[in-house]
Amino acid sequence: MTARSSDDKPRNAQTVKALLKLRELILSGELKPGERVPELGIVERLGVSRTPIRLALVRLEEEGLVDCLSTGGFTVCRFDEQDIADAIEVRGTLEGMAARRAAERRPDRAELADIRDCVGSLDALVRRNNPTLDDFSDYIRLNERFHTLLVELAASPVLKRSIDRIQQLPFASPNAFVFVQSELARSREILVIAQEHHRAILEAIEAGEGARAESLAREHSRIARRNLQIALQNQQQMERVPGSPLIRMRKRA
Repeated sequence: MTARSSDDKPRNAQTVKALLKLRELILSGELKPGERVPELGIVERLGVSRTPIRLALVRLEEEGLVDCLSTGGFTVCRFDEQDIADAIEVRGTLEGMAARRAAERRPDRAELADIRDCVGSLDALVRRNNPTLDDFSDYIRLNERFHTLLVELAASPVLKRSIDRIQQLPFASPNAFVFVQSELARSREILVIAQEHHRAILEAIEAGEGARAESLAREHSRIARRNLQIALQNQQQMERVPGSPLIRMRKRA
C-alpha cells in the first residue's frame, strides 16, 4: 500500500475550499451562465493552486453546474423551465423508488421512530394559522429531514447516491421553492397538502404498500413543479430561489 504524501490533507482542504467558493460564485450569478470559468483568475482570487480548482470544476461538472468544453476549460451551465421540471421529475422518480423499497423492507417500529417523530413535528407546524417566515424556515428544516430519512429507510446506497447527485442542482431539492409559498394567500393550504403526502407516505411504508408509497412520493414531487410555475410568473419570487441566476426566464405574454 502506497503511503500518502504529507501534503494530501492540505491539498484536499484546498479542493474543498475551491469547490465551496466556486459553487457560491455560480449560484449567486457572479459567474454568468454560458460564461467560461476564468481558472487563472480564480486561482489568484482564492490563493490556491490550479490543481484544486480543476478538481473542484470536475466535481461541479458532476453536479451539473458546469460543462466541460471539448477544447478544454469549463463554462457555467444555463437552465430553462423544462430542465428544472425534468430535474424535479427525476428526483420524484428516485424518491418514489426509495419509498417503495422502504415499504418492501417492512422496517420495524424502532427504524420508523425518527421519521414518525418528524411527521409529528410537521403536523404541529402545519396546524398553525397564518404561517410566518420563521414557520417556513422550520418547515424547510423538517421537510429536509423527512426526505433524508425516507432515503435512509430504503437502505440502498445506489439510490442514495443518485438522489444526492440530482439534489446537487439547487432547484431540484425538495425545499427549492418552499419560500415561494410564503407570499401566497394559499400558503397554508399548500403546506397542508404537502403534509398529507408526508403522512400518507409514512402510512404506506408502515403497511408495506410499496406501489402506493411510490405513487405518493412521485405525486409529492409535483408540488415543487407547481411552485416553480408560480415563481416563474414573478421575478421577485424567482429571486428567492437558490441558483435562480442560472435559469433562463421564458418571455410570457
